[in-house]
Amino acid sequence: MPIVHADRLTRIGAALLKAAGATEEEASAVAVGCVNANLAGHDSHGVIAIPTYIDRIKAGHIVPGAKWTIVRESPTTTVIDGHWGFGFHVNAKAMALTIEKAKTANVAACTVFRQSHVGRLAAYPLMAMRAGMIGIAAADSGRSPKHVAPFGGREARLGTNPISIAVPSDLEAPFYLDMATSAVAAGKIALSVARGEPIPQGWIIDAEGRHTTDPTQYRKGGALLPLGGSEGYKGSGLAAMVEVLCGLLTGLGFGVEPTGRHNDGCFMAVFNVAAFRPLKDFEKEVGEFARYLKSTPPSEGSPGVFYPGEIEHIREQQRRRDGIEVEHATWDRLKALATDYKLLAELDLK
Repeated sequence: MPIVHADRLTRIGAALLKAAGATEEEASAVAVGCVNANLAGHDSHGVIAIPTYIDRIKAGHIVPGAKWTIVRESPTTTVIDGHWGFGFHVNAKAMALTIEKAKTANVAACTVFRQSHVGRLAAYPLMAMRAGMIGIAAADSGRSPKHVAPFGGREARLGTNPISIAVPSDLEAPFYLDMATSAVAAGKIALSVARGEPIPQGWIIDAEGRHTTDPTQYRKGGALLPLGGSEGYKGSGLAAMVEVLCGLLTGLGFGVEPTGRHNDGCFMAVFNVAAFRPLKDFEKEVGEFARYLKSTPPSEGSPGVFYPGEIEHIREQQRRRDGIEVEHATWDRLKALATDYKLLAELDLK
């Protein structure tokens, strides 16, 4: 697979998005967000998604330059309409506003609706973490096509419905959780198809409800499974709660709307640590807690314990140094778009 350094990959992604109609600010937000996902090892949310975003611009499902508006607010809450803008851009603005409110009110929350895919969800709680606060985010794809079968079912009724929480600490690597409530993110199935690789048992079922390791069965009427394996009711229950917070509380509703327009609904909350205890004391104790977790002897065959967010930090350091592997299918699509937009020479993709 081609190996591309992060700066170059960001420049390619931003140029293609801008050529497709995105503003400079939007193109940068999306390209940086995608490449940051690649750096963290979440390739399913990386540059593989850029051609899909461009397809959605062409279909009118994403509206470049859309002006997000505040529908309703109080000193601690905000309801934001993204008017079908780029989720990377709209959601970051919403989190920034929520952080500002939490600086005064100590606790603040927002809902966001009518925006495109928000990318790697951790990006938003990490903004709060960097401001010395605890950030929480959950996301749901509204009434766009569903991907996950509820526990015990064979047909998709839920989204992958991720949850992310980030916490300030004195650690080198940030302490944060970023997880889908499905066994795996839908993008990882597309990634396996693009790479021609089988997937682990327990990720998906086929159209007949049978477990399979063939990722192509997903697009042939299959469905993702909820997190938890034989105890998948846990992931299924979490996904249902995310649907309530991000689909019902935002007013997007549930089920599938016939146009299939991707419509990320988000619920985000921020807690100012200093309202509960001195920030430095808290950061120090989170660091001590992480080191306490890591101090356990490893189990058989394990490299040891990594605290939440540590693996992503290690991957980012390695990929910033060595470059990011891009599967041939994705690289070919980026080159095809560069050809269409007459950017091959400018982006040195010949």
